[in-house]
Amino acid sequence: MSTTTESDQLTSNWSELTHEILLNILTRLTLEDRWNGTMLVCKSWLQASKDPSLHSVFDLESSFKSRPVESTRWWTPEFERKIDNMIRSVVDWSEGKIVEVRVRHCSDRALSVVAQRCPNLEVLSIKSCPNVTDESMIKIASGCPKLKELDMSYCYEISHESIQALGRKCTNISILKRNLMNWLDPSEHIGIVPTSYLNACPQDGDSEAAAIGNLMPQLLHLELRFSKLTARGLALISQGCKNLEYLDLSGCVSVTSRDIENSTSGLTNLKNVKKNNFYIPRSASVHAERYGHWRLYDERFQTDAFRL
Repeated sequence: MSTTTESDQLTSNWSELTHEILLNILTRLTLEDRWNGTMLVCKSWLQASKDPSLHSVFDLESSFKSRPVESTRWWTPEFERKIDNMIRSVVDWSEGKIVEVRVRHCSDRALSVVAQRCPNLEVLSIKSCPNVTDESMIKIASGCPKLKELDMSYCYEISHESIQALGRKCTNISILKRNLMNWLDPSEHIGIVPTSYLNACPQDGDSEAAAIGNLMPQLLHLELRFSKLTARGLALISQGCKNLEYLDLSGCVSVTSRDIENSTSGLTNLKNVKKNNFYIPRSASVHAERYGHWRLYDERFQTDAFRL
């Protein structure tokens, strides 16, 4: 005569929950809990974890932000492959229903899959992706015409060509974030972000500004922290994006407060402008030789302070 222990009963009960009940449980868990816990319970839990209804949103950004400091491991090929594999899995499970992707350190390989299979995508955030290039972003522009929010900050292999393609194909984008790392004082990144990548900071700020101004008139929110655009580029944005409500130009040392005031004076909906922080710590002068126009900027600050 066999006996059933309390432990056996508990295991049996959990494994025999209906699919509907499992989904109800899984919807209450965080993404991290689902990936690191529930998928490993048993086969039925694994299958429930792949239900398309759970994968309309794939958000790893909250996990990255919860870490106290950035990790050098994030910038390795091994970590990039892990993120790519996660994205491809979610795309498979979502059956094309995914509407929001927020990740870091993915590559063209994963984004090409998103572009091919996620026509309903509305939000895409791909910060700090050294191997995301114009190739995949142009595919995103063609394959994801419903995009409303795009964050491609710290992606240094993306150029104005991507912005042009996105502006032509994705006419619903109202939020664009194209921030660069603090190249004036990169001390917070040294030892974590590869030096070769820090030195690859995009130089074509005005080309990107022109693409934004000419092709994204619907923008409401625009972030260009530490962009190298000049007064000319800012004027093009202000002329083309008349509906802007929020504009972040922190660290854009090639435009002055007067440039910002003159260019944005006609933006009647503008509610919030974040301007240059000209009081940059003197520690930045350590990197003067690496970043060519720091000395020019420093001299302008000293000799033309009233113009600011």
